[in-house]
Amino acid sequence: MSDRGILFLFSILMIVASLGAAGWLFATGQAGTVDGLFMVLTALIVAASFALYLMYVIHRALEAAKPAAKPAKADAAKQAAKPAPATVAQS
Repeated sequence: MSDRGILFLFSILMIVASLGAAGWLFATGQAGTVDGLFMVLTALIVAASFALYLMYVIHRALEAAKPAAKPAKADAAKQAAKPAPATVAQS
């Protein structure tokens, strides 16, 4: 499995674990304390950061899967008509 696949699965695991920890804190009543609120906030921030990373990875994978757009013939003719830039030796 590629490193991207492992990071994808690890990100899903971290999201599930963070949401599970936040749910556990609410279920046991620990979220009612100041310390518990900070732990819930930390767990939700970790889940959100890994979710943002997953969205980025999925977006990049979808962009790579799209075929590249072919340039129009008029643009190709303009590119061919442009002179090449001068090199240092030619200046």
